[in-house]
Amino acid sequence: MCGTILTGIAVSASAQQAAPPAEATPPEATPVDNTIRSIVVNGSQRLEPSTVLSYMKLRVGQEYTQESADQALKDLFETELFKDVSIRNNGGAVVIEVIENPVINRILLEGNKRIKEDKIYPEIRLAPRQIFTRSKVRADVARIIELYKRKGRFAANVEPKMVQLDQNRVDIVFEINEGPKSKVQQINIIGNEVFSDGKLRGEMATKQSRFYRFFSSSDTYDPDRLAFDQQKLRQFYLTEGYADFRVISAVAELTPDKRDFIITYVVEEGEQYKFGDVSVESDIRDFTAERLTPLLPMETGDAYDAKLVEDTVEQLSETAGLFGYAFADVRPQFDRNKEDLTMSIVFRVAETPRVYVERIDINGNTLTVDKVVRREFRLNEGDAFNSFQVKRSANRIKSLGFFQDELEIEQKQGSAPDRIILEANVEERATGELQLSAGFSSVENFILQSSVRQRNFRGKGQELRASVSYSSFSQAIELGFTEPYLFDRNVAVGVDVFRRDLNSFGFGSTGDRRTTFEQLTTGFQIRAGVPITEFMSATLRYGLSFDDVTLDRNSFFTDNNNDGILGNSPDDTCDPLRSGRFLCDAIGERTTSSIGASLIYDDRDNRLRPTRGQQVVGSLDFAGLGGSVKYLRGRLNASKHWRVFGDFIFNISAEGGYIYPLENRGSAADGIDDVRLTDRFFLGEPQIRGFDIRGVGPRVIRSGFVPEIVDGRAVNSVVDFNTNRNNVNDDAIGGRTYYLARAELEIPLGSGARELGLRPSIFVDAGAVFNVTRPSLVTSQVQLVNDDGDPLFLTVDNTGAIVTTVDATDAMGIANEPALNTNPLVSFTEQFFGDSPSPRVSVGFGVNWNSPFGPFRIDIARALLKEPGDDTKLFTFNVGTQF
Repeated sequence: MCGTILTGIAVSASAQQAAPPAEATPPEATPVDNTIRSIVVNGSQRLEPSTVLSYMKLRVGQEYTQESADQALKDLFETELFKDVSIRNNGGAVVIEVIENPVINRILLEGNKRIKEDKIYPEIRLAPRQIFTRSKVRADVARIIELYKRKGRFAANVEPKMVQLDQNRVDIVFEINEGPKSKVQQINIIGNEVFSDGKLRGEMATKQSRFYRFFSSSDTYDPDRLAFDQQKLRQFYLTEGYADFRVISAVAELTPDKRDFIITYVVEEGEQYKFGDVSVESDIRDFTAERLTPLLPMETGDAYDAKLVEDTVEQLSETAGLFGYAFADVRPQFDRNKEDLTMSIVFRVAETPRVYVERIDINGNTLTVDKVVRREFRLNEGDAFNSFQVKRSANRIKSLGFFQDELEIEQKQGSAPDRIILEANVEERATGELQLSAGFSSVENFILQSSVRQRNFRGKGQELRASVSYSSFSQAIELGFTEPYLFDRNVAVGVDVFRRDLNSFGFGSTGDRRTTFEQLTTGFQIRAGVPITEFMSATLRYGLSFDDVTLDRNSFFTDNNNDGILGNSPDDTCDPLRSGRFLCDAIGERTTSSIGASLIYDDRDNRLRPTRGQQVVGSLDFAGLGGSVKYLRGRLNASKHWRVFGDFIFNISAEGGYIYPLENRGSAADGIDDVRLTDRFFLGEPQIRGFDIRGVGPRVIRSGFVPEIVDGRAVNSVVDFNTNRNNVNDDAIGGRTYYLARAELEIPLGSGARELGLRPSIFVDAGAVFNVTRPSLVTSQVQLVNDDGDPLFLTVDNTGAIVTTVDATDAMGIANEPALNTNPLVSFTEQFFGDSPSPRVSVGFGVNWNSPFGPFRIDIARALLKEPGDDTKLFTFNVGTQF
C-alpha cells in the first residue's frame, strides 16, 4: 500500500520569538483544534466524490487523528479502485487525492505455441471493461503457470505487461515463455530387495525420459501421476502377497538446471503372505456357502493376491446380480496372522432384497430418438434385475456406433429398497462418414474411392450410404439403405442398388494400353434379417443383376465379312488366337437371379471395435431362380478377438468358399469351365495385404515380343514377363475355391499416442484361390503383313516353325504369302499361372490414426510366399472424415 498523510498544524508567531524574561508570567498553551470541518476529493474521474467518501469512515465533525487517516487509506486501497491515495489535513480541511486504477481495454497473449489461446483465456479472470488491479493480474499469472505445469512445463514463465492508452485505459499483455517440457530424468527406488528397479518402474505410469518415447507423454512430470504411481506400486506388491508394503516417501526434485525432475521413492516391502482359510458366508437364501466356497479361485497356501480378492468380490456381486440382487453387499473380512504369514478371508454376503427395474433413463441423446437406445436394452421396466443383461445392453448400445466407447449403464437406488433405476448417460458422436481412399498399383497407377455414409439417418438408427470408385481397373457406383427395426419390430430390411464397370487391360510392346475385356453389371439386392437368439440371427436375400461382358472388337475379333475393318460387322467373331479362348467364352449378356441365406453367431463386445468375443457367419447362395446363370455357392467366415498381455488386442480370422456349377457349359478339353469367369472367386488387396487387386490366383499372362523371321522360322521369341509387367496383358480368371486367414495384433501405446488416436498393429495374411479349368492358350502368335499389306496371323510351335496360317487368302480368294522380311506388328505368347492351393503369405504393419481431418489408415506389407504370376503391392493408405 502506497500513500502519504500530510498534516498541517498552525504555529503562532510569538512562539517563534525569544523567551521573555524569567520574571514574566508565561501564557497558557492553547489546545489545537483537530475537528474535521470539510472533506474534499481530488483526482477522481469515473467515480463521484460521494462514492469515494462512502468507502471510508472519515466524516465532517469527527476528530482527525493519525489512526483514522490510516484506516481511511486502508479502506480505499481495499476497494482496488485506486492506484494511489494520499490524505492531507489543513487545519480541519481534509483533502483526499486519488489516482484511479485504469480500465482494461483488451487482454492479449504472446509467446504461447504449445497451448492454444482457447485453453488459456478461460483461466484468466480479468476481462475487458473491468478495473485493473495488480492482485488480479498476479492471480491470473499464477493460473496460467499452473496450466503449463499440468502440461509438464514447469519452467514456464509469464510476464504481465501494461500498455497505457488514453482516457486512463490499458491493454494487458501476458508475455509467455513456455520453456521445454519438464521430463523425468531419473526414477530412483530405495528399499526394494525382492523386485528390481526395472520391474517396479515398469509398473509405474511415469517413465524415465528416453529418445524413443517421442509419441508418449508418460515421461513428463505430473504431480498427480506421482501419487497415482504410489498407488500402482502398492497394488503391485499386494498382488504379489506383500500385504505390509508401504511407500515411506516420494520426493520429486528439480535438476540443477531447473529443467527436469529426479524422483526418489523410499519403500518398505515387508514379508510375503499366503492365503489361509478362505470361505463364503451368505445371508441370501439363494446363495449358500456350501455351493459358493468351492467356486472361489484362491486356495490355501497360494501367494496372497489382493487383485484376486477384488475380482472375487466383483464376481460374487455379478453372480448375485444374475439372480436379481442388484445391491448385493459382499465384504471380505481379513484375518492377518503375522506369525505364520497367512491371510484368512471370509467373504460375507449380506442379506438384501431382490431388485426390480423401476425405470430406465436415457440422457444426453440430442439427435438419436429414445426408442433407438431403449430397444437395445435387454431389460424392460418391471423386469427382475440381471447384471448380465445390463452388461449386454451396454455392449449393444456401444455397438450402434452412435455414442462414446466407454459407455456404462449406471445403477441407482429406486424409490424403494427393491427398486432400481438404470441410467444410460450417452454422449453422441459423429455418425456420418465421408471417406476418401487412395492406393498405388504398378498396373493401375492411382486408385481413388469415395463414399458417404450416415449410420444414424434422421436419428432413427437407419443407415444410408453411397459410394463411388474410380481407377483404371474399375468404376462403380452403389446406393444402399437399411432399416434395422421394421415397423418397430426386430426385423432388419435393406436394399442395395449398384452399377459396376470392371475392365482388364495390359500394355503392348509399344507401351500403349490395350483393354482385354469389360464387364458392366447393373443390379439390386433386397435383404431381411431376424434374430434367433441373443447372439444368433439369420438373414435372407434376393438379388437380380444383369451382366454385359465385351471385348475390344478392333483388337480381338475376326474380319469375317472381309471389309478390312476388324469387328465392324455383327458377323465378326471373337478370335481365340487374338484374345484367348477364356475371354471369348466370357463375352455376352446374362442375367443372374439368386436367393441366399446366412446364419450368424456374434457375441463380440463391440461390432465396430471389438476387443473380445467371436463371430461366425455361414452363407449359401443359389443362382437359378430364373435367369441364365446357375450355381450353388457357399462361404464360411469366422473371427475371434481377445485381450492378451494386458491391453494388446489379438484377432484371428479365417474364411473360405466354394462355388458348384449347376450347368454344363462345354468340354474341359476345350478350356471351358462350367463356372463363368464373372462368377468365380478372386483374391487380392484389400482381402490379403501385400498383393495387388486380384493379384492372387489363376491368371493368363499374354506377353509381347519381337520375333525375327529366319528361313521361315520365328526366332528370339523367348519372353520373360517379369522384366516389365507393364508390357503384358495380365488377366486374373479366378477360381472355384478360396481360403483366407489373418492374424493381427493391435499394439497399445502411451496416453499421448492414445490422445492422438494412434492404433498401430502388426499382421500376417495368408490365402489362395484356385480350382479352375485350364484355359486353352496360344503357344505363340505372330502377326505379319501379307503380300497385299493386310495383317496375317501365324501360329508357331516352340521351335519357331510355322504350323498354322490364319487368314491365308485375300479378299479375292487368292492365297497370300507372308512378307517374311516385313517386321511384325504384334507378337505375343500366353502363359497360365497361379492355379495352386499353396498359401500366399504376407506380413506387415499398419497404423490407424484418428487424425484431425478424419480417420487415416496406412499399411505396409511384404509378400513372403507367392507363386509365379502373382502381383504384389507394398503400400496402401486411405483417409476419410466424419460429420
